[in-house]
Amino acid sequence: MNSDQLKRIEQLKKEKNAIILAHNYEPPEIQDAADIIGDSLELAVKAQSVTEDTIVLCGVRFMAETAKVLNPEKTVILPAKDAGCPLADFLTPEMVREARSAHPGAAVVLYVNSDTAAKAEADIVCTSANAVEVVRSLKEKTVLFGPDSNLADYVASQLPEKTIIPLPPEGHCYVHAKFSCDDVIAAAEMGCTTICHPECPREVRNGADVVASTGGMVKMAENADSWMLLTEKGIAYRLQKLFPEKEFHVREDAVCDDMKKISLDMLEQALITGEYAVELPADLMERARGPIERMIALQRR
Repeated sequence: MNSDQLKRIEQLKKEKNAIILAHNYEPPEIQDAADIIGDSLELAVKAQSVTEDTIVLCGVRFMAETAKVLNPEKTVILPAKDAGCPLADFLTPEMVREARSAHPGAAVVLYVNSDTAAKAEADIVCTSANAVEVVRSLKEKTVLFGPDSNLADYVASQLPEKTIIPLPPEGHCYVHAKFSCDDVIAAAEMGCTTICHPECPREVRNGADVVASTGGMVKMAENADSWMLLTEKGIAYRLQKLFPEKEFHVREDAVCDDMKKISLDMLEQALITGEYAVELPADLMERARGPIERMIALQRR
């Protein structure tokens, strides 16, 4: 770990009146440099209340754009310009509009892992931590849910009184799609408690001991001594720091390439130069803000 570089980053934060938000999947050195580490929900809630002039979002583009939508007066920087999300790319705003036309009267719930223009077409946004709660809160019995079909299937399993239509049917996270029943069996043979992300396939969720978002994994970690984490491997670093007496196992190939694009050099450069600042049309931000704020308001009840 480059302690001198971390000190420079800390000084730059003070000079620029900046705060660093990092997702649980970011590399260890980025987590060490961050002021706030969390899942998508935690970062969205924090972004809304930031008082610093600049938010440096260490994650992927949809997270930085969500922060900008929620706090448009702030400068929001994504240190890796090309840090995208293949899951978000499954869904376009045109697809949402077409689905609405095909299912009149249905509610549209979009996972936060979606493009801002798609969010602007939604009734409400959700995260993996609150997807079931969000859908349960709706009066509509039919819900168009995208872009993750595995998360849609999980929500459907928890709310049989609702009709959940995945949008699109094939949307998925390539990292969570890696996991299979073999991982659950291997964890049991090791004597581990298995916890999986709701983006995992149905057979993995059914075999796991616990299904939870990364934020949920942090909350649950104290309940067992040895865990198998069926999600992106970056969460293990945070958990090991928080619970050094416990064991956390991951698949070493469970890597989101986009979440690993930001380096300390890029973070330092972003603080020096202000690149790459997120810019979105004002009307688009206004339209996307409502669905996101409705989720946050529900969370705060």
